[in-house]
Amino acid sequence: MAEGPAAGRTSSTRGVVLLTLASGQFLMTLDSSVMNVSIAQVAEDVGTTVTGVQTAITLYTLVMATMMITGGKIGTMIGRRRAFAIGCVIYGVGSLTTSLAPSLGVLVLGWSVLEGLGAALIMPAIVALVAANFPPAERPRAYGLVASAGAIAVAAGPLIGGAVTTYWTWRYVFAGEVVVVLAILVLTRRIADAEPAARSRIDLVGVVLSALGLGVAVFGVLRSSEWGWVRAKPGAPALAGVSATLWLIVAGLVVIRVFLWWQGRRVAHGQEPLVDVTLLRNPQLVGGLVMFLFQFLLQAGLFFTIPLYLSVALGLSAFETGLRLLPLSVALLLAAVAVPKIWPEASPRRVVTIGLVALLAGIVSLVLALDVGAGPEIVSLPLLLAGIGVGALSSQLGAVTVSAVPDRLSGEVGGLQNTSTNLGASLGTALAGSVLVASLTASFLAGIRDDPAVPDELAETATVQLAAGIPFLSDAQLEAGLVEAGLPAEQVDAVVEKNEAARIDGLRTSLALLSVLAAVAVLLTRLLPTRAVGARKPPG
Repeated sequence: MAEGPAAGRTSSTRGVVLLTLASGQFLMTLDSSVMNVSIAQVAEDVGTTVTGVQTAITLYTLVMATMMITGGKIGTMIGRRRAFAIGCVIYGVGSLTTSLAPSLGVLVLGWSVLEGLGAALIMPAIVALVAANFPPAERPRAYGLVASAGAIAVAAGPLIGGAVTTYWTWRYVFAGEVVVVLAILVLTRRIADAEPAARSRIDLVGVVLSALGLGVAVFGVLRSSEWGWVRAKPGAPALAGVSATLWLIVAGLVVIRVFLWWQGRRVAHGQEPLVDVTLLRNPQLVGGLVMFLFQFLLQAGLFFTIPLYLSVALGLSAFETGLRLLPLSVALLLAAVAVPKIWPEASPRRVVTIGLVALLAGIVSLVLALDVGAGPEIVSLPLLLAGIGVGALSSQLGAVTVSAVPDRLSGEVGGLQNTSTNLGASLGTALAGSVLVASLTASFLAGIRDDPAVPDELAETATVQLAAGIPFLSDAQLEAGLVEAGLPAEQVDAVVEKNEAARIDGLRTSLALLSVLAAVAVLLTRLLPTRAVGARKPPG
């Protein structure tokens, strides 16, 4: 495979390019986590409810997920560097709009729509620009560092959002993003790019079908915790007694199947497709996409459960929670840098397998350590192991997917890769959340029914009220609510005690599911190649 524009680039230039692309990846991922700890203040400032702000966050994820394939194709047509720069401008305008938003409508326009569209242009272009600026032997390290920047943003988001919101205002987060975007745009001229493909008309039918299919399926996944997966929760939309979640996922998959048929039809008639469906016959590419899905599924599940344990179960502030997540960020970055440097000829399959085993060990150790009365220190070792695991995966998977096809197709691969990661992240959060809530509810209700200190009428009332899903409450929140309801002290203490035990049960069950999925991912590593990316083929 030719190195193209990467040939002749100095190490200092490549360092600037890497910093620029990693900064873009950091920003795109930061918005998914930075405001989760500031939802209440955002809602108050723009005159809406917590549900309104959560809707804006969900729409940001939806816009990104639905437009990734289209964003990758646009980059192929107009040039990846140009798509990256245009995406940064759109994203910067969105950040500025969000920082000044007086209402929910303006917040949705800036945060969900403009930033989502900007990210859909930027993220596929990042994948292609790494391929264009780094020779094959250096790509694992480059992809590892870029992916690490995104993972670190997930861990650093609560820390940054909590500190800025506590001491200033959440608006400074988005204003700061504008400054970072301007710096990225200045450095973009140092990025090399291959000549764009011959201009052709974009497949508008394909754009609609891909956006509709992915959007409907991902929206169904995102609503699963409130609607239920199969059996609809009380008050949730349903058809024939089955939750709208399942219907939406099935409908989305059907539309995606129609999209794939349409792409094959265009290829058969000599027309330019939105995605070359023959790419999905490439076993190395498919293996990389599957591993990306599992990586982000497990990563999102961990970043959902561990902060809940720290902030709700233990009562740590957003800033303290972010500090406790730092071991994962440090271990992740070190692993992503060290693995390609120390073992440049290592088999991607072996490295990813070791990484998944480390991630599995971290999750299992956390399941074993969780207990009523345990402190925040129990997450340190599991987070170190998880960070090493995610860093090992990050150091290989980007290079595996891009090296599976010619460099001219790297933009389309970027669209597929980021679609896979967004789907994985959505699934990870939804699965971890729904299993946690279901287990917590069952454990809590069983506990109060069997406790003689809790009267039967209170247990029945709780059963009815919690049928739609028990909120994940801290002891202080629950105690305050029970006291306000006029319950005697002995009943309050009994209910709080059962809530504490049920909360740990829910966390354990959710993490146990993640450990099973990690074990499944280990089995699927056979889909990955055994020869290092950029390594010379053996003679003969």
